[in-house]
Amino acid sequence: MTEHTTVVVIGAGVAGLTLGNLLLRSGIGCVVLEKHSREYVERRQRAGTIDSRGVRMFREWGLEEVFANDALPDVEAGFFLDGEELSIDFAGDDESVFCPQQVLVRNLTDVFLRAGGDLRFEADDITLDLERPAVRYADVVLPCDHIAGCDGDRGISRTAFPDGVLTRYSREYGYAWLSVLAEVAAAPSGMAIHARGLAGMIPRGAHASRVYLQCPPGDELAHWPDERVWSELSARFGRPVTPGRIADKRLVPLRNVVHSPMHHGPLYLLGDAAHIVPPMSAKGIHLALFDAEVFANAVVRRANEDDPSLLDGYSETCLRHVWNYQAFAAWITDVMHDAGDPSYAGEFRQRTARAELERQFTSPAAGRLFAEFLAGVS
Repeated sequence: MTEHTTVVVIGAGVAGLTLGNLLLRSGIGCVVLEKHSREYVERRQRAGTIDSRGVRMFREWGLEEVFANDALPDVEAGFFLDGEELSIDFAGDDESVFCPQQVLVRNLTDVFLRAGGDLRFEADDITLDLERPAVRYADVVLPCDHIAGCDGDRGISRTAFPDGVLTRYSREYGYAWLSVLAEVAAAPSGMAIHARGLAGMIPRGAHASRVYLQCPPGDELAHWPDERVWSELSARFGRPVTPGRIADKRLVPLRNVVHSPMHHGPLYLLGDAAHIVPPMSAKGIHLALFDAEVFANAVVRRANEDDPSLLDGYSETCLRHVWNYQAFAAWITDVMHDAGDPSYAGEFRQRTARAELERQFTSPAAGRLFAEFLAGVS
């Protein structure tokens, strides 16, 4: 079976579904392909902060409903240093919301399908043809004008780039995170810097939290029984933490990754397919939404005005923004970890990192720039 559409979107995560909705609202034909089942996609747990830029983008496109009824109310995530909560008074208008990513994906899916969008789950054996642009799966051929690779770091889209075209820039950190999904309200909520290592407790729902604990990169899950998770979390926050049932545990290596260029021929990379930031920065969704809006506007300009300039400049436009936020992500990851356990970078670095942190909370100028990055408007 052969069908033609303007854009084939590979991957039904935040980047792919946001793009699909933006194209649909602009009258651009698209098909979204996802190799997993709908149930799997909507239950997959990942970080869930939509910063101010993302909130405003959804509102401008008339898509506020994808988070408005599901954002967690009155979430105040603080910073704790050796058990003492730091006073935060950042300048700026922060409209960021905590919305579990699986909830955002579910809502984007519902809105897309309700508007008549073409979303195909369990699309197996996807292959891309960049010479005569087309995407194939099963017995279906989808000729198209553009292909949007939104299928994450381990997807097939990036592998379709010819040898020698892509350059991978990366940085690995000397520590990892134990990431735990627990059935308990996040209290306290925020990030704790402590000589034992960094810790985090972030809401993922009214009665669910994602817990993070800094650990050596070669650590093993067997070293982290449930009792140790809760005792270590309490020690690093400097206050009792109520335990709950742990639903999932995994070790997460921290890294920055950028693939350049983000465009070759009819294929464009969006979101994690093009770049990864450490979860400390909470900017994965931010970058995915930025890519989706830049690409959607470029396709609309090409379709409505026969002007390919925005498509031609897609990679340059996105990478300028990506590198800005990679710099922020690397900085905040370094500072938050180096200010804690001195066994990683030494006591001199611990003290300079703490001085940097103090500056963020005492200098209006430093605080304003920090707030801009947190809000995603820098």
